[in-house]
Amino acid sequence: MDINNATFSNVMVKPINHKGNGLIAQKDLAVIVDTPVLTVPPGLVLSAEAVQEYAKEDRNFSQLLQACGHKSPRHDILLFLLVQLVLDPRPNDRVCLSTPWTEYVRLLDGEVPVPTLWKERERRLLQGTSLETALNAKMMALAHEFDELREKSSDLAFWNVAFWDSGLVHLTDWYLVDAWYRSRVLELPRSGPSLVPCIDMANHSKDANAYYEQNSRDEVLLLLLSGSDVKEGDEVTISYGSGKSAAEMLFSYGFIDSSLTTRSIRLPLSPMPDDPLGKAKAHIFKGPQTIEICEVAGKTAWTSAFVYLMVLNEEDGLGFKVLQDNDGGRELRIFWLDEDVTDQFGTFETLISNHRLCDVFRLRVNMVIYQRLQEQMDTLSLPIPDESDGEFDLGDVNHSNAANARALRRIETEILEKTIEMLEQKASLASGLVNTACTNRELT
Repeated sequence: MDINNATFSNVMVKPINHKGNGLIAQKDLAVIVDTPVLTVPPGLVLSAEAVQEYAKEDRNFSQLLQACGHKSPRHDILLFLLVQLVLDPRPNDRVCLSTPWTEYVRLLDGEVPVPTLWKERERRLLQGTSLETALNAKMMALAHEFDELREKSSDLAFWNVAFWDSGLVHLTDWYLVDAWYRSRVLELPRSGPSLVPCIDMANHSKDANAYYEQNSRDEVLLLLLSGSDVKEGDEVTISYGSGKSAAEMLFSYGFIDSSLTTRSIRLPLSPMPDDPLGKAKAHIFKGPQTIEICEVAGKTAWTSAFVYLMVLNEEDGLGFKVLQDNDGGRELRIFWLDEDVTDQFGTFETLISNHRLCDVFRLRVNMVIYQRLQEQMDTLSLPIPDESDGEFDLGDVNHSNAANARALRRIETEILEKTIEMLEQKASLASGLVNTACTNRELT
């Protein structure tokens, strides 16, 4: 079966309970090396390069892309999708040249369950979760992108009429094309971040039986995994990423995989407000200023490179200097025990390991992490709107979205509780070791 030159081999798109559409095997499928069950030609792959090629064919879109695009592959693809939305309701009055994507966007769901498309009262259910801050930042960023698009495209006569005088484009449309992109984008080795029609109908499973790849002809193939046993009527699935946290899955795809065996939470870290070196630390540390906690088989462990820099002070041996670089400019450099360690900013856990106060530093680290997690736990424990709140109408809430919010709250609460308990035990042990070490030094 061919759809716009995409070739299906014994699989078809069918509705699946609670999942929307998916790919279903039409007969028992055998794993044959290099034989795909779905082949998508390069002309259907929507990448930044494809957007550039489209701009060469359409003068009006080229004008829009020149004025408002070239920020990132994502932004260019969103502009293209927005134009397809404008094309859809006006088949007899084309704004730009139609493409296979003009028809394909009609098949895409206008109610993607990602939180950026939730109602405000549904988003309030995420209060206290790790997703709350990230979601607020994303909503603000999308609004800023849209305002900038409106400002710049309003100066283009053609697009001012097509977008704004017509009243066809609204902020909610920008939310929607971003949701399409975020929930469907594939990272292809040759084309980079891309949307691939038909393959984007493959749902996620931790026990995926298929995978995608791009060949030397830039075709995107869906192939069965070695050892897969796919019977007639079985769903053909891929993995969206086994390392993603529940918050990341909900943010990007609009669901939480209930079968996850590894659970995690990532929280932002900020320098302590009374730290005179705080701004310098935040400026020079180029890695993620976060703490990530992972739970595997009921046991939790945390990782954070930034926290080891956070706890160090000038009297410990930490320093900053503004020096001249090779180009004559000035740059901030970081020093530890008078040694320039700017290129080792993420290795302070190792750098402090031989210091005589190493145990003290680790105790500080433990306390900073404990306080950050307790702060998150306190926020997560605050009352949220529920059935007992007369101002909150649960009848106006999508039950699936509410269930996902509750699942995220439960997962993150359990992870935080276990980690806080572990840190309390470590703090008690570390405090005893530090006191013993100090006593021994005094005796000697």
